[in-house]
Amino acid sequence: MKLLELAQQALEPKYHVYTVTIWCLLISAATAVFPHPLAIIGPAILPIGLFYLLKLPFVVCLIFIMFSFFRLHEVFPQLDPIKIPLLTALGSYFVLFWHIILTRKVKPYWRPEHRSFALFFGWVVIGIVFASFPPSAFGSFTSVYMKIGIMVIAISWLMTQRWHFKLAHFSLLVAGLAVAGVTLFNKANGIGLVEETRVTIPGTSLGDPNDLSLVLSFPMSYAIAFIVTKDTGKFKTLLGIIAFFTFVSAIIATQSRGGLLATLAVLGIFGLRVIKSKLVLISLGSFCLMILVFAAGINDRKSGGAAEDGIDESAMGRIHAWEAAFNMGVRNPMTGVGLSLFLDNYWDYATHSRAEGQAHVTHSTWFQVLAEAGFVGLFLFINLIIQTFRSIYRSLTWLDNEQEGPDADPHVRAIAVGTMAGLIGFCVSGTFLSQGFLWPVYIIVSISIAIANYIDLRKEEKRLSEIKNQAPAIVNRNKDDSARNGTAYAAKIQTMAEGR
Repeated sequence: MKLLELAQQALEPKYHVYTVTIWCLLISAATAVFPHPLAIIGPAILPIGLFYLLKLPFVVCLIFIMFSFFRLHEVFPQLDPIKIPLLTALGSYFVLFWHIILTRKVKPYWRPEHRSFALFFGWVVIGIVFASFPPSAFGSFTSVYMKIGIMVIAISWLMTQRWHFKLAHFSLLVAGLAVAGVTLFNKANGIGLVEETRVTIPGTSLGDPNDLSLVLSFPMSYAIAFIVTKDTGKFKTLLGIIAFFTFVSAIIATQSRGGLLATLAVLGIFGLRVIKSKLVLISLGSFCLMILVFAAGINDRKSGGAAEDGIDESAMGRIHAWEAAFNMGVRNPMTGVGLSLFLDNYWDYATHSRAEGQAHVTHSTWFQVLAEAGFVGLFLFINLIIQTFRSIYRSLTWLDNEQEGPDADPHVRAIAVGTMAGLIGFCVSGTFLSQGFLWPVYIIVSISIAIANYIDLRKEEKRLSEIKNQAPAIVNRNKDDSARNGTAYAAKIQTMAEGR
């Protein structure tokens, strides 16, 4: 607590002169170490950055989400030298420590979804010890998965207020639009095309068209949420319409079958909420699928197109990868081969020869988890997905029931339905993509936890408000009962006295 007391003293008016003097000396020291005029910029803006860092901790966390999920520093390489993901990650860790340990403004809580995530996360950590090559698994854990574990907790604990959900919804949509815009630009100019027709963003983690389509399908669900949710505002509705067509166009440009299925799944979730007739919904879904496949030009693909007879090369590669993943799970049923070690062990478990094809990534989240975490890990992962779906479904049901009441919150309802659709889209597209240990699903999990906690707090506030409103009536009723009892007792005493 001494650190907190010193910080508070430094902000008191009588210490302002000393604080400014010390800071000026530190800036001077920076110029002595780095003799360049630009050396004073960093120390000069640091107090302002520190102030907003502590004042708006969720914003720092949200920036980290945007850059980690959409890889904005890779999509726009001009941002890479700033190291925004690293800085925002360190900032998130710092504000968590500051507000939990020192100021205690952040109230930690633990929900069943946290427990499900902790069980899977812990099993992955245990699997590192029994991995086929522990140093490689540990390196993958420290570079990515450990950050995921910390940020799931950070997002769920810091995302607590209504404006947090509004800002997150809008920011994720805008960040997705930025990636979609670059995707369409590359397609129009023939940049980063694979198999001659499938667009990517080269030099980034989105260099695979399938991964790119998955990243785009998540903000697409938020775009539709703005369109179908009432009372979010005309600007948000217009933005949602523009964003939806942009995302669909970008996903079509990737020619990803998994991306098209994810698009159809997301549309189906919203269709279930808007269209009452299941027959009409199925008919529209079938028609939309044909339109999407035709627009994407799947038949023109070099792999998986109409030019290939029988099982195409792309499908055969997936089948071989799934066979290898299944064998890894069978021979290592408890912990699998270890985090990110599927390709390293591929030929030890593959059923085909090298002449029949090359090593492929699993191209399936479920088989990836099976191979790298075993059957136990797959069970825990599926449990996490089910627990998350049940949580977001309960939250959305409550929000729907309250949408006509005085406590209606269209913005939270919009991000809730968008998150549920995003989860369904992930489950569909994840069947054809290896995303079990990357950011998408864990950001969905953390947002779902935050929404559930927000709903529980609103329920508790509503319950306490009802009790408070009923309190005066209860007090008056008790007073009336006491008065009647007192009158009856006095009459009884008087009767007894007269009898004597």
